[in-house]
Amino acid sequence: MTLHQITRIYPAVRDDIADLVTYRALPTQHIDMVDPFLFLNHHGPQVYPPGNRGLPFGPHPHRGFETVTFIFDGDIAHRDSGGHESVIGPWGVQWMTAGRGLVHEEVSSAEFKVRGGPMEILQLWVNLPARLKMTEPAYVGLQGDQIPVIEEDAGRVRIHLTSGEWGEKAGPIRSLTDVAVMSIEMDRDGRLAVPVPAGRSIFFYVVRGDVAVGGGEVPVRHLAEFTQEGDGLEIQALQPSLALLCHAQPLREPVVSHGPFVMNTREEIHQAIRDYQAGLFG
Repeated sequence: MTLHQITRIYPAVRDDIADLVTYRALPTQHIDMVDPFLFLNHHGPQVYPPGNRGLPFGPHPHRGFETVTFIFDGDIAHRDSGGHESVIGPWGVQWMTAGRGLVHEEVSSAEFKVRGGPMEILQLWVNLPARLKMTEPAYVGLQGDQIPVIEEDAGRVRIHLTSGEWGEKAGPIRSLTDVAVMSIEMDRDGRLAVPVPAGRSIFFYVVRGDVAVGGGEVPVRHLAEFTQEGDGLEIQALQPSLALLCHAQPLREPVVSHGPFVMNTREEIHQAIRDYQAGLFG
């Protein structure tokens, strides 16, 4: 196996939203995007008291990309203008294709707001190519027990496979653009070799712990950028760790973003705003 090598390591930036502890790993003043990965917010970890207000993400629109949300602690109650609704708990994933336009909200369940408890969530934005910007919106909410967990290194490594393939197993999400997404739990000194074909962009973020990978050490709340040359990664946990690993073909297309809209041209952004104001997002 020829290994992809780290080119740079970037810290996530503290950027709280009201009383929600938030670290933004992408974009920051250090790095704009890892094509096609546009955005990552790391919310928590924190403990909400009983009688809390919950997550603050009331109804808001999106167009032109996909959101992938990982719930490690707590829950998210999702509802959108396409008629999709769910409450997803720990180790679950929500995958929403905004496509031509959706309005959704991501709040805490009524139960969580009453009882409180620990909360830790990641949200990743994945760009769609121009040919799919206006695709039909879709949503899949998966509970933790609906996502296969693959054990490696005598059980010291556990791969939660959301999309893509691992040996003969496949994640339950069939990505429109062949994006592989997994979260990886590792005990101290756990080791894992991950096949990643040459030419693909690698998105690697350490949620908890500290890992060695690609000739470098990536500490908690840091994002690593890699060469596209190579056909795999070798990861070692220097302490108990949790990492998000994704890889995909880069789109190499113009990116024009404005808040919740990500398109290819400024005119397409203006059209998205007009369509939203006209009530065309469902």
